[in-house]
Amino acid sequence: MMSIAIDRLSERTRPALAAHFLGLSLKDRCLRFGTALAPTVIAAYVDGIDFGRDAVFGAHDDRLALVGVAHVAFADESAELGLSVVAAHRGQGVGGALFKRAVTHARNRHMPRLSMNCLSGNTPIMRIATKFGMDIVVDHGDAGAHLELPPASPASIAREFVMDALGMCERALRSGRAGWNPFRARSQSV
Repeated sequence: MMSIAIDRLSERTRPALAAHFLGLSLKDRCLRFGTALAPTVIAAYVDGIDFGRDAVFGAHDDRLALVGVAHVAFADESAELGLSVVAAHRGQGVGGALFKRAVTHARNRHMPRLSMNCLSGNTPIMRIATKFGMDIVVDHGDAGAHLELPPASPASIAREFVMDALGMCERALRSGRAGWNPFRARSQSV
């Protein structure tokens, strides 16, 4: 299985986030948000993300379009994950990579658990929740999934640092903005 670089997003990515959510089919928007939201409501949701409190992670395709997004919202002693992957990129490990990145981030912020809420018919999210051992409770068509998180450790903190560095490098290389390309440098020095 190939490695998927996950990039931490910032306020400047709000337009790309809105484009990602608006690019989802109406069915997928309903699965992501629990209801089919109008474009103005999605725009308000994206504008309301507090990047200083929450964490938003993205997976990009070769043209740097967001193909998957994980939003970890923090409130007091809880962390809630919202996850979306465009249909063409499902089954390729994008959702799992985003989930792992969110778990590491929440763990390192001393959160005791991570939760996800979704419609019980949201097969891709239910599959991820099951795969990663979340406790799932289904009630009247809604599902709540919870994962108890171990305490942060030096290894989890180092893992997050490496994940952030790899995500930034991958995005820089893909965008052509990298000032140093190790393959070009090696061929020039030989």
